[in-house]
Amino acid sequence: MSNGIVRAIHGLIVDVDFDEDTPVKHELIEVQNAKISPLLVSSLSKGRRAVCLNVNADTTIQKGMSVVGSGKSIDIPVGDQVVGRVVDALCQPIDGGDPIANGEQRRNIFNAPKSANNFTSAQAEILETGIKVIDFFTPFVKGRKIGIIGGAGVGKTVLIMELMHNVAKSGSGMSFFAGIGERIREGHELYQTLKSSSLLDNTCMFFGQMDQNPIQRMLVGLSAVTEAEYFRDERKKDILFFADNMYRYVQAHNEVSTILDQIPSQGGYEPTIFSDVKSIEDRLSSTEQGSITSIQTIYVPADDLSDPAVQMIQHELDAVIVLSRSVAEQGIRPAVDLLRTNSSLLSPEIVGDRHYVLSLQVQSLIQKYESLKGIIAIIGESELSAADRADYAKAKKLIQFFSQHMYVMERQTANKGEYYTREETLKGIEEIIV
Repeated sequence: MSNGIVRAIHGLIVDVDFDEDTPVKHELIEVQNAKISPLLVSSLSKGRRAVCLNVNADTTIQKGMSVVGSGKSIDIPVGDQVVGRVVDALCQPIDGGDPIANGEQRRNIFNAPKSANNFTSAQAEILETGIKVIDFFTPFVKGRKIGIIGGAGVGKTVLIMELMHNVAKSGSGMSFFAGIGERIREGHELYQTLKSSSLLDNTCMFFGQMDQNPIQRMLVGLSAVTEAEYFRDERKKDILFFADNMYRYVQAHNEVSTILDQIPSQGGYEPTIFSDVKSIEDRLSSTEQGSITSIQTIYVPADDLSDPAVQMIQHELDAVIVLSRSVAEQGIRPAVDLLRTNSSLLSPEIVGDRHYVLSLQVQSLIQKYESLKGIIAIIGESELSAADRADYAKAKKLIQFFSQHMYVMERQTANKGEYYTREETLKGIEEIIV
């Protein structure tokens, strides 16, 4: 077992010197103070020195305190004791309930992703969300990854809450929610929404909210994924994994990188941004035992879709729903940019010929609508040809058609929530464009 002494403290960074055996990366070592404060080994340097992260931001750690290695990493309890609970990155309850029992089974949150080389995906299974714009433009396919991208205040969290309400309510599989660096108010609202909808009994919630230190925010996503992997592999469950917000996951890594004095990469992000994103995205996969279908929100800083972190996360996704501020300002909800939204799953093999052909026709009309807007601003709509006026009118009807009242916003808007089957959506579109 490793034994050492605290030699230096720089904010959340604690340097520990070891006499003989040195710990390994990601090992959890404990300061021998009143709180038995945990430190996570970030790296090892020359002279048997370990650079450690102060996981709980404990300010009682002092220079000269003794440190003892645990011989293990961050292991969290897995199993039924976490279902229906709200916990932090270390699987400690934050819902005011009883402590989480350690149980017999624990898993290391830094485990490598399980190989899926032998997994042969079956025929694509479409999960209906009841949200017209999603079911039509970005079909929700079991075992795949969907991203909701947008700037601040355009409705990312509301949309993910509506998806949880509609998809998780079907009762198939289990739901996991990872709140990474988001507002405490939003976490509370989500908890109350799930509780009122009787969905908590089949949901695990992990929160590392914006008031917590970047180490906790960095680890909470890995903890949630670890728990989901257990239920996928051991219980053979199909998992719905909701993450809000994946950009905050990168941001937390970037904050830790900054306090470690690492040289930043493109865009000012941490040099390990590629491996940071891949380490969690590769674990959100399906195996022969079960599937993980993930829905991730991605905050766009300054509404810049070309941001390196946004691009990095987007490359890992099968479908991207882009929320637009200009659409939101028109009062359309969800504020989806119909031209920038895209999906590799929108193919005849998955959605069928009828749906696919309709999607091409709708995209063509929306593109024509955008090009005609500039002309209309100059000469007026009445100067357009009869065919252009007809197409312009159809496009306007389609844009309004994809607007929809949300169940999770009923209290705020006093409008009753709406649910549309995929068949109802396709039929409504056909009535407009024929």
